Amino acid sequence: MGKLLWEPSEARKKQANLTRFMDFVNKKSGQKLTDYNELYNWSIENSPAFWEAMWEFGGIKASRPYDQVVDSFEDLLGSKWFVGARLNFAENLLRFQDDRTALIFKGEAMAEPVSITYRQLHDQVARLAKSLRELGVTAGDRVAGFMPNMIETVVAMLATTSIGAIWSSCSPDFGIKGVFDRFGQIQPKVLFTANGYSYNGKTHDSLERVAAILKEIPSIERVVVVPYTEKQADISNVPKAVHYQDFLSPEAGLQIEFTQLPFDHPVYIMYSSGTTGIPKCIVHGAGGTLIQHLKELILHTDLTQQDTIFYYTTCGWMMWNWLVSSLAVGATVLLFDGSPFYPDAGAVWKLAQEVGVTVFGTSAKYLESVEKAGVKPGVSYDLSKIKAILSTGSPLSVESFEFVYRDIKQDVCLSSISGGTDIISCFALGNPTRPVYAGELQCRGLGMKVQSFDRNQKPLINQKGELVCTAAFPSMPIYFWNDPENKKYRSAYFDVYPNVWRHGDYIEITGYGGVIIYGRSDATLNPGGVRIGTAEIYRQVETLPEILDSIVVGQDWENDVRVILFVKTAEGVVLTDELIKKIKSTIRENTTPRHVPAKVIAVRDIPYTLNGKKVEMAVRNIIHNQPVLNQDAMANPGALELFKDLPELKA
Repeated sequence: MGKLLWEPSEARKKQANLTRFMDFVNKKSGQKLTDYNELYNWSIENSPAFWEAMWEFGGIKASRPYDQVVDSFEDLLGSKWFVGARLNFAENLLRFQDDRTALIFKGEAMAEPVSITYRQLHDQVARLAKSLRELGVTAGDRVAGFMPNMIETVVAMLATTSIGAIWSSCSPDFGIKGVFDRFGQIQPKVLFTANGYSYNGKTHDSLERVAAILKEIPSIERVVVVPYTEKQADISNVPKAVHYQDFLSPEAGLQIEFTQLPFDHPVYIMYSSGTTGIPKCIVHGAGGTLIQHLKELILHTDLTQQDTIFYYTTCGWMMWNWLVSSLAVGATVLLFDGSPFYPDAGAVWKLAQEVGVTVFGTSAKYLESVEKAGVKPGVSYDLSKIKAILSTGSPLSVESFEFVYRDIKQDVCLSSISGGTDIISCFALGNPTRPVYAGELQCRGLGMKVQSFDRNQKPLINQKGELVCTAAFPSMPIYFWNDPENKKYRSAYFDVYPNVWRHGDYIEITGYGGVIIYGRSDATLNPGGVRIGTAEIYRQVETLPEILDSIVVGQDWENDVRVILFVKTAEGVVLTDELIKKIKSTIRENTTPRHVPAKVIAVRDIPYTLNGKKVEMAVRNIIHNQPVLNQDAMANPGALELFKDLPELKA
């Protein structure tokens, strides 16, 4: 058991949505559940009853009720949920039409945030939906967003999904090839873009890339340009382009025609990271996404109408889709676009103070970077309203857990969460009714039969193994695009354990129900046949002030695998033999001799995806002279050149 860092008060536990839900289940199903473990076990042993309870507790709006909660439950890939129901995704997110604040937007170059009420949001969606219908957009068409994280992006998504069309987006820092590799596969009818975006004090043009993208994707019939870095952008060089305000219907008082569709009608197309091949197009259903997000936001995040929720994300990461679903709860959603370190490392904490954020979401890498920068947000800013801090993207180290409670806030539920684009949600989450232990995710998600498997499909407790899910759940992808026989789908998740979802994470489930993530299992190191999670090494290296960042991979060597650690040193620090000795001894003393790298090599930069994940497999490919096929998915693809033909790896 890790170090205890926080426990909820009895009052907080009593007031939690999770407690209300447990009472609801007890009354509805005649149970006598008293704590989370009992509720969790009930939810996986009685999965249809759990999801039915969540439908009712979440207040899902449907024009036609379901005939059956789940069909073919025993067949993970073939299961169908809430059969017969008819609903609309956007209608559920737009259930409120009052004068409370729905969205607040702040770009890094903006002096002040702008906001929009739920009533105004409904009006803008109605006007945009009318324009899209008049253009000929119908259910099943694709509409793409090459947009910053701003209000108009949310409006475009809601207008699209109100019709039953499918929304897909990527962030504007993607290169032309990266956009084509994604949108080129799905052939959208409409493309929304801003004229540009700002990052770290610099303004970048988007329209030149959009013009090039149009040449590659002839299906795009209209480009709708939102002014952002300029009040009125010059669109003369962009074919099929129209200004957002000119495209928006001028009519006032419109009602939205919410197209009623089956529970598993597609709503989003997401993309795998694509760092080792062309991205897979993962299609998610409206109902499954909705009910899973409601579960995670209401029960695991304890979100209410009184909350203001923020997540540092771009529109190319599933956390954007997750964040926007907060509208269905009636919360206020804070959107931020730009660098969280501009004009300084306290930028988003200052914004959280000004807006009154209660749920603050970010990545593990960001928290680590804030600590390395010497920032103490709890000292510099008033964060008294924050009740929960969420972290995902990569495993949150023990040191970052301790940093949060030491230098950000003591009385806060720190929820390290883990899932993926694949399920547009999480396998392990926070829990407002349970304590927080350093280095551990608080619990497995309700209704998610998550286990840790060994190679013989044996469940493990307090031992490391593969993250698997052994029962169907509603937010599984409904299919992959252009994969009619589900070959890619089966290969991605079901090729190791028959009829069991293998996610690709290396985890440990503790005896009391917590989860420890050790990194991606496909990047797991195997020196001498002993499995080592990369996060175990990062945790030790990141404690050293001399090291800013690192990445560790396995190199095939003399019929075995040896551990190679690449480090980016702090400014003015040279990787000497003495420092290498310190790194190795730190790892050895806190892990095992097997964890100690055979080589420690200095590099100027560490490669990341645009979503902030270290690309261990790409580095491994490079050092083995294998191609990295889709570098446009990376934030800094040039960093890969630093790993080519290193003499240190030849001896």
